[in-house]
This record gives sequence, C-alpha cells and structure tokens, in this order.
Amino acid sequence: MTRWQPLPTTLPREARHLVEQLRVLKGRTGLSLAGLARRTAYSKSSWQRYLSGDRLPPRSAAQVLCGLAGGDQARLLALWELAEQAWPQGASEPAADAVARPPDSAGPPEAPTGQRRWRIAAVVASALAAVLAAGLLWALPRRAGDTVVARPGGRLSRAGRSTRSSRNRCP
Repeated sequence: MTRWQPLPTTLPREARHLVEQLRVLKGRTGLSLAGLARRTAYSKSSWQRYLSGDRLPPRSAAQVLCGLAGGDQARLLALWELAEQAWPQGASEPAADAVARPPDSAGPPEAPTGQRRWRIAAVVASALAAVLAAGLLWALPRRAGDTVVARPGGRLSRAGRSTRSSRNRCP
C-alpha cells in the first residue's frame, strides 16, 4: 500500500475529502500509479498531482478511477462538485486538450487543438490528392482502339491488338 504524504494544510475541507476518497479508491484498485496510468488516459505524474492534492483532477479522471475501483459514482461526483467550488484558484488541472503556455507569455492563448488541426489538414490534403489523382486517371481520354478486353484464361489485352506473335499464326 502506498504511504501518502500529508495533504497541504491550505487545501479546503471539501477538496481534502475528495482527495482522501480518491486515495481510498486508488488503494482499492490495487494498482500503482504507473498501472493506473496504463489503464486510464492520465499519466503517472498527473495521478501523482491529483492524489497529493496539488491539482483538482478532471471530472472524467475521478469517474474513471471510481469505475476501476467499483465505487459509488454519484457520491464521488457530488464530492467532486463540492471540491471544484472550494478548490483554490489556479490550482485546477488544465483541460486535457488545452495547450499549456508559460505564465509570463503575453498575448492571447493558443488554440487548444493547433497541432491536431495541422494533422487533420495533412490527412485531408492527402486524401484529396489521392481522389484527384484517381479522378484524373479515370477521366483522361483514351486512345482509339486502346480499351482493355478480357481474354479466356483471365488474361487481359488491349482491344484491336493481337496478343499472339507473328510466328504463331494459325494457317
């Protein structure tokens, strides 16, 4: 069993209750922080922050842990709501898809899915190029007498052209 460090004294009572309940649920799973990270979408360091009281865990993280431990979802989510209201400002975990920026940077925050947008644009551009190439190949005019005809035995040849050599002509 993990020996937890004492929770910060500045942590409000509601937040303390949530973290204590999360610790109980984590203990009930029998998983280490690394094992918890493998079974969820949250890293080992994120779980360390949540279970030490440094950060308010996202609601979905609390739900996942509760589901793994077989806990009472309604009770835990009620604790989470109370803790969210009482949690010290600036100590909550940023959204999973938000881009972290240094506190001293000036200007508006970067779009949360900037890198994802570039990936999507690249995939769409590749798919569009493939469709365009296929359309061009299909639409290109063919030369007269240059159609493909199926031959017995599964061989394909161009119509209007002999597939036999001049040596093998029939008499």
